[in-house]
Amino acid sequence: MKLLFVVDPLAGLKAYKDSSVAMMRAAARRGHAIYATEARHLFIRDGFARAACAALEVQPDDDWYHVAHTETFTLKDFNAVVMRTDPPVDTDYLLATHLLGVAEANGARVLNRPACLRDFNEKLAILNFPAFIAPTLVSADAAEIGRFLAEHHDIIVKPLTEMGGSGIFRLTLADPNRNAILETLTRCGDRAIMAQRYLPEIKDGDKRILLIDGEVVPWALARIPQAGETRGNLAAGGTARAQPLSARDRVIAEAIAPWAKDHGIFLAGLDVIGDCLTEINVTSPTGFQEITAQTGHDVAAQFIAAIERGCSTMVRP
Repeated sequence: MKLLFVVDPLAGLKAYKDSSVAMMRAAARRGHAIYATEARHLFIRDGFARAACAALEVQPDDDWYHVAHTETFTLKDFNAVVMRTDPPVDTDYLLATHLLGVAEANGARVLNRPACLRDFNEKLAILNFPAFIAPTLVSADAAEIGRFLAEHHDIIVKPLTEMGGSGIFRLTLADPNRNAILETLTRCGDRAIMAQRYLPEIKDGDKRILLIDGEVVPWALARIPQAGETRGNLAAGGTARAQPLSARDRVIAEAIAPWAKDHGIFLAGLDVIGDCLTEINVTSPTGFQEITAQTGHDVAAQFIAAIERGCSTMVRP
């Protein structure tokens, strides 16, 4: 196959932890041609989505890639285009999904589908599964959030467009900074945020469960917070522990997997704390390398094999 990865700048990817690197290495091991581009290099000419793409020679060590040459391609010429640009889902990100939508209309196979990247906010998507979530409020109104806090006494508040634990706060009734935090997050009432009842099970980890083309990866990655921290995100200093799915984890994952596949979400990362679903990540879910290193289950190989199966059954225009 000929695969294109739309990623953040290659020099900034970390060979030891980034799932995008694991994907490219797995694809190279299976004999596929690997290309990379950035969202800013996408463009439309004569009705076709194109990009300046770097042909990569991918290596297993820390010096993990070499650019063999750069060439402009029409995106439909690739067997699959894998969108892996990190949030925030800002105007530039959304515009990139529109350009990828043109590529899809041209006949390209884009993973995840551009429409689902726009339609399913990673925080709000959980509202499709009310049976699995903790008490949740979405509002820009500080007074409404205050009433939610008065009801639950201990809550988490977070912006709707960030990643890696950015902008997440734990609030209690006694917090003297409550008003300032809410003013900052809501931009003085102009932007909705999410509030959820605090889940003390976070001490046992914020579990990442991966779905690949409707299949549930059998291992979760528990992100354990540092002492004195409420965020388990690895970007916020959490430590990673791979573990088998609990019975509840599997119920949640198997309920969401067919929904995700039906909506064009080829890869999803579910976040589960205790028994509650907290996020459905669709932009650039990670955790591949940690699960593989600790369990021997090669998540990236599973991902590439799923792309191969899809390409073998796809009728190209």
